[in-house]
Amino acid sequence: MTTYPYRPATTHAELGEGFFDVVEPARFPAHILRYRNQRAAARIGLDGLTDAQWVAHFGRFEPLPGSFDKPLALRYHGHQFQAYNPDLGDGRGFLFAQIEDLGDGRLLDLGTKGSGRTPWSRGADGRLTLKGGVREVLATAMLEALGVNTSKTLSLIETGEELERSDEPSPTRSSVLVRLSHGHIRIGTFQRLAFFRDTARLGRLLDHAVRTYMPDLWQANDPGRAARFMAAVAERVAVTGAQWSAAGFVHGVLNTDNINITGESFDYGPWRFLPVYDPGFTAAYFDRTGLYAFGRQPDSLAWNLTRLAECLLPLGEHAEIEAALNRFWPAFRQAMQAAILARLGLASRGEAADAELVEAVFTFLNASRAPFEQFFFDWRGGALSAGRAARSPAAAHYAGAAFAPLRSLLAACKPAANANLGHPYFTRATPRTMLIEEVEALWAPIAERDDWTAFATALGEIEQMRAAYSASASG
Repeated sequence: MTTYPYRPATTHAELGEGFFDVVEPARFPAHILRYRNQRAAARIGLDGLTDAQWVAHFGRFEPLPGSFDKPLALRYHGHQFQAYNPDLGDGRGFLFAQIEDLGDGRLLDLGTKGSGRTPWSRGADGRLTLKGGVREVLATAMLEALGVNTSKTLSLIETGEELERSDEPSPTRSSVLVRLSHGHIRIGTFQRLAFFRDTARLGRLLDHAVRTYMPDLWQANDPGRAARFMAAVAERVAVTGAQWSAAGFVHGVLNTDNINITGESFDYGPWRFLPVYDPGFTAAYFDRTGLYAFGRQPDSLAWNLTRLAECLLPLGEHAEIEAALNRFWPAFRQAMQAAILARLGLASRGEAADAELVEAVFTFLNASRAPFEQFFFDWRGGALSAGRAARSPAAAHYAGAAFAPLRSLLAACKPAANANLGHPYFTRATPRTMLIEEVEALWAPIAERDDWTAFATALGEIEQMRAAYSASASG
C-alpha cells in the first residue's frame, strides 16, 4: 500500500462517453529510468516514490490509487498548418491520471507521450524516440527557467525498442515520457464537437472547462459563459505567446490541437530558440512557408483562437464572443511588456514607458544581430549591469550608435526588487542557452556511448538559471 501524500482526482472521466477512449498502455521490453523531476513530483506528493514504484507507475502505468483505473486517450480534431484534420486524437499518448497540486489545489494532468497505439494512431507505432524525449526534457526545463507558462516533464524512461524514423538515423532508441500540465483540453477538443454539430456535448465541455479550470467565472445556467470563457482563453494564450517572444522561443507546430485552453505551452516537437532576433526564423524543417516562424507566432495564436470562437457561437451571443476574442491583442501587448521587464529584471515605469522600452529592445536586436539570450543576460538590472555588459563577449554590440537610444531608456529604469543580480548565475560570462547545435551536442554522447554526463550537467545549469530567475518566474 502506498503512503505518499498525493490527492487523486478523476475529473476528466466525468465528461463521460464521447470525449475519450479507454485504452491499454504498451508493454515495453525494458524500463531504464533516465529522468525524474523531483521538484515537480513534490508538487503532487509523488517525490517519495522509490525508483521501482516510479517505473511501475510511469513505465508500466500501474494505476495510481484513486485516479483512473485505465488510461484515457482523448478525442479531438484540429487545424494542422491551417488545414482541417478530423482524424486526430491521442495517437501516442493518453491521460494517465489527474492529481491536485498540493500547494495551490489546482488540477494537474499526468499525460504521456510514446505510451503505445490508441484508436487514433492512424497506423503509426505510438512510440516516442529517446531523442525526442530528451529534447522535450530540455525544452520544458529551459522554458520554465525563462519564466514561460509551460508543462513540466515529470519522467523519461527508456523502453528498449528500436524505432524506424525518417527524420533521424534509424533504428533509434525508444522512450516513454510523462508530462505534468494543467489540463489537456485543446481548441481541437471543441472543434471536434462543433464538426459533428454535437451542441449538447459542446455545452457540457464548456461547462466542464469553466467549472474546472476557471472556477472564478463559474455560474450555473449562465448565458454569458461562452463569452467569458473565450475572453479568459484569449488572455491566457496571449500571455504565453508573449513569454515565448521574450524567451526567443519558436514552438514549431502551432496547430489548434496544440493550443491548450489553460494557455499553458506543451507538446514540444521541432522547437528552437533564436540565436539572434529573426522574425522569419522557423523551427520545423517541414514548415516550408514559414507559417509558424518566430515573428508569426502571435498571428497564428490569434488565428487559432478565432477557430475556438467559431465553435462557441452556438452557445452564446455572437457579438459578445467576438468582443471576447478581441481581448487577445491588448492582452498580448500588455503581457509582452511584463515579459520583457521580467527578463530584464526591471520595474515598470508605466504603460507608455514600458511600451517604448519593448520597442527599443526589439529595434536594437533587429539592427545589431546581437546574440538574443546574451543581451537579456548582460542587461538584467538595466544600467546597474553596465559594467558587466562591458565585459560581455557581445560588448561590441553595445558600443555603437544603434544601442544609444536603448541605453538611455535602460538608464531611466530601476531594477526590480527581484532582479537577483547577486545570484552566482550572473557571475558567468555567458548565459546557459539551448540552441539547436547545443541540443545535438548533448545528444551525441548519449547516442554514441550512452554517456549522460553532458545532459545532466546541462540540466544542472538550467536549474541554476531557474533559481536565478525564480523570484520573478511563475510556477
